[in-house]
Amino acid sequence: MPLVMTRPVERTQERPYARRWWALLVLCLSLLIIVMANTALTVAAPAMSQDLGLSGADLQWVIDGYTVPYAALMLLLGAVGDKYSRRGALALGLVVFAGGSVFGYLAGSATTVIAARAVMGLGAALIMPATLSLLAATFPRHERAKAITLWTATAGVAIAGGPLVAGALLEHHGWQSTFLINVPIAAVALLGAFVLVPPSRARHHDRIDYVGGLLSVAWIGALVYMIIEGPHFGWGTRAVTAAVVAGVGLVLFIGWELRHPRPVLDVRRFAHRRFAGANLAVVMFFLAVFGAFYYLTQYLQFVQGESALGTGLRMLPLAGAVFVGSALTAYLTPRLGMKVTVTAGMVGGTTALALLTRIDAASSYGDLVAPLIILGVAIGLALSPCTDAIMGVFPEAELGVGGAVNDTSLELGGSLGIAILGSLLSTSYSDHLADATAGSRLPAAALATAQDSAGAGYLVAQGIGDKARQLAAQAARAAQAGDPQQAAALKAQARQLAAGAGRMADAVGSSFSDAVARTSLVGAVVLGIGTLAVALLLPRKWDLPEEPVAPAGPRTREPAGTPVN
Repeated sequence: MPLVMTRPVERTQERPYARRWWALLVLCLSLLIIVMANTALTVAAPAMSQDLGLSGADLQWVIDGYTVPYAALMLLLGAVGDKYSRRGALALGLVVFAGGSVFGYLAGSATTVIAARAVMGLGAALIMPATLSLLAATFPRHERAKAITLWTATAGVAIAGGPLVAGALLEHHGWQSTFLINVPIAAVALLGAFVLVPPSRARHHDRIDYVGGLLSVAWIGALVYMIIEGPHFGWGTRAVTAAVVAGVGLVLFIGWELRHPRPVLDVRRFAHRRFAGANLAVVMFFLAVFGAFYYLTQYLQFVQGESALGTGLRMLPLAGAVFVGSALTAYLTPRLGMKVTVTAGMVGGTTALALLTRIDAASSYGDLVAPLIILGVAIGLALSPCTDAIMGVFPEAELGVGGAVNDTSLELGGSLGIAILGSLLSTSYSDHLADATAGSRLPAAALATAQDSAGAGYLVAQGIGDKARQLAAQAARAAQAGDPQQAAALKAQARQLAAGAGRMADAVGSSFSDAVARTSLVGAVVLGIGTLAVALLLPRKWDLPEEPVAPAGPRTREPAGTPVN
C-alpha cells in the first residue's frame, strides 16, 4: 500500500477497505480533541479568569464562543464536504483547529481568547461531520453499527477525559497549555488522515443549496446565541433580536427546503418517527449530560476543594462506564431494537440526575460515584443507536449532512443544558445564599459579589479571613507595645471576623450544594419527560422500517441507507 492513501473509498466497495479500523482510530482521535476542547475549559476557567481578569460575561463567551460557529456551520460544511472531499474537510478542519489553538495559547486578553475559541469552533464544524461521514463511507453496512459505537464511546470518554487532561497540565503549566496540547494531537491526526483514511466524496452530487445552507447558519447560530444570552445575561434587546432571527430564519429555511429540488437537508425526514425520535433523544440526553457536567465539576472544585487534577480523576468512573454501556448496546440493540436500549439509557440518565438530588454540604465524593457510573452506562447505551439511526436514513451523497444533523442535535442539547440548568443553578445558589446570610451584617456589596458564583463566594469568605488575620497581627503588635486594652479589643474583633469567615464559607458550600440538588431535580424531570416522548416516538423493533424520503431531483438516483433498530 502507498504511504499516502489516494484511492477513493468508493472504488474499494468490491471488498471492505483493509485498514478501516486504523482509519477509525484517526477519526476518533480527531473527535476526541474537539470534544475535549470544551470540557477541559471547565477546569481551566478559574486559572484563566484570574490571569486575564475575566468578568462573568467574558468567561461565558470564552466557553460559548466555540459553540456558536461550531453548531451554526456544521450543516453547510457537511454538505461542502460531501460534494468536494470529506477527507479534505477533515484535514482543513484539523489545520484550522490547530491554528486556533496556537492563537489561544498566545492570547493575552478576553477578546483574543474568545476570537481564538471561535476559530477553533470553525475547525470543529469541519471536523465533526467529516468524522461521521468518513466512518459511514469507509465501513460496510454490517460493521457500521460497531464502528459508530466506538465513535460515540470516544465522545463519552472525551467528556470525562477533558478535565483530567486539563488538570494534569495545570499542575505544572498555565492555562495556556490546555490550548497548546491540541496542536501535536491535531498534527498526528492530520498525518493519520492522509496515511490511513481513504479519500471520499459523493459519487453524484449536484450544486449545493447555498441559500438553504446560509439560512441554516442564520437560524441555528441565532438560536444558540439566544440560548446563551437570554438565561445568563437577561432577555434584553440582543437576546430578543436573536430569538426573532432564529424563528424567522427557521420558517424561511423550512419553506425553502420544502420547495427546493435539491435541498441541503430534506426536512421531510423529520416526519418519520425513527429519525425524529433519535434526534430528540440526542438533544434531551446531552441537555442533561452537559448540564450535569457543568455543575458537578464546580461542585468538586469549590465545595469539596478538589484541585483541577483531582476533579479530572474523580470524573473517571463516568469514562469507564461509557465503555461498559457501549459494549451492552452493541450486544442488546441488534436483539431488542433501538427503542429498548435508547429508552433504557435515558431512564438511566434520569435516575443518575435523581440520585444527585441527595447532594448536600455534608456529602462526600462517594455520594457521586453511583450517579457518575449510571450516567456513563446510560451514555453508552443510548447514543450509538441514535447516531446509527440518524446516519442510516441518509444516502451516500449526503453522509456529511447526516453527520452534521446528528452533531447539531448534540450541540443544541449541550447548549440548552448549560444555559437552562446553569442559569437555574446560578439563581438557586444566589437565593439560598441570601437566605443563609440573612442577619449576618454582611455588607450588601460583599453579598452581591458572593452571589455571582461559588468561587466568588469563597473569595469573599477568604477576604474576611484575611482581615481577621490582619487584626490578629495588629493585636500581637499592640500587646508587644504595652497596650493590652487595644490588643484585647483587636483580638475580639479578629475572633469575630474569623468566625464570620467560617460561617460565610459554610453558607457558600451549603447554598451551592442545595442549588446542585435543586438543579438536578429539574434536570431529572426534564429528561424524564423527554424519555417518555422518545419512547412514544420511536417505533418498535418489529414495526416495518420506514423508508426515508429521498430528496427530489437528481439525488433520487442515490440508494438510501436502511434504518436500523
